[in-house]
Amino acid sequence: MMALCLQMEWAPFFFVQAEEKMSSNNSLQSIFHKLKGTHEAEILQKMHELYSKIAEVQAEWYKKSGFTCPQGCGECCRNFEPDLLDCEALYMAAWLLENQDEVANQLIQGNFPFPDNKGCPFWNEEAEYHCSIYGGRPFICRFFGACASKSKEGDLVFKPCKFYPEEMLAAYNPLLSHKQYSQSEVKKIFGALPPVMSNIMEKAISLNPENQKSSMLRDILPSVLKHLKWISDLV
Repeated sequence: MMALCLQMEWAPFFFVQAEEKMSSNNSLQSIFHKLKGTHEAEILQKMHELYSKIAEVQAEWYKKSGFTCPQGCGECCRNFEPDLLDCEALYMAAWLLENQDEVANQLIQGNFPFPDNKGCPFWNEEAEYHCSIYGGRPFICRFFGACASKSKEGDLVFKPCKFYPEEMLAAYNPLLSHKQYSQSEVKKIFGALPPVMSNIMEKAISLNPENQKSSMLRDILPSVLKHLKWISDLV
């Protein structure tokens, strides 16, 4: 492995802060209890396992590579609204009912907390970390900036996020750029490989094989929230 030419002091700090933030925002204990025995509870449990797996493999990537997003960046969210699979919308709805009940009730009426955003309606310009539903965020938000994809030949490839600062890329030896790197190049530079998004997404799609389509967050979340709240109020 080729060593980094500079140990970035911000990387361990950001990694610890992000881990603490995730653990404090991922409580679904009450909603799991209410939905016990339902099909929704089964999907939520499997989603929780997939999200936990992402956190696990990313933690290993961050630890070995030191390659993390700059603290408080959020530029990838500013003009981006994610589209959600049914299972992602279900998990987000459950997280909101568990952690932000008042916001959930407003969303059922179609009222998002930041409706004027061009991108995600949960992106908070004023907050330090910007995401107001961090524990309930979907796959793309968990992967963005810290995952690899596959080439047409099926090989792992990695490209640094387009928002990643040039000065931070320049701190690596060899000098990095916003180009695509092969699996062997990534392994040589970082000594580790990032998780591959498609590998986990395949498992997510298998949770509801009858409906593999996704919908924009604003379109799908209110109805899923209404449905889930109705079920949880019945049991």
